[in-house]
Amino acid sequence: MPRLFRPDARRDGVRPIQIVLLRLLYLLMVLFVATDAWATILRHDGGWDPTRAVAWCVWATYPTLAALGLWHPLRMLPLLLFTIGYKALWLAVVAWPLWRAGTLAGSPAEGMAMVFLWTPLALVAVPWGYVWRHFVLPARPRPT
Repeated sequence: MPRLFRPDARRDGVRPIQIVLLRLLYLLMVLFVATDAWATILRHDGGWDPTRAVAWCVWATYPTLAALGLWHPLRMLPLLLFTIGYKALWLAVVAWPLWRAGTLAGSPAEGMAMVFLWTPLALVAVPWGYVWRHFVLPARPRPT
């Protein structure tokens, strides 16, 4: 069990528990978001409101791509960062003002806010040191 929490040199210092949690997040995206989004798209009848259509298309695409994260959890981190980003932004610009005004409960945004409130759990799974080294810092020259 302690091995799960020790940095793994083969994965650039990422702990095995974080790999397990990342795979779990990707699986949850596929099982819940992709199935719901694809069902909505495939069952839709008639014309689409363009804004709603793009939202459903994004919600179908990113969890479908998350299936790749089951095999390559670190390579698909940008997708998870995108997910955390848009949900945190939505909570800040939509849910927070409604909550502060006392109008979130019973509003059309309430259901989505309840789902998006789980977003901080994804923050625990992300290996932030790895993200920093591979996505923020400039690329290191490779030895020749």
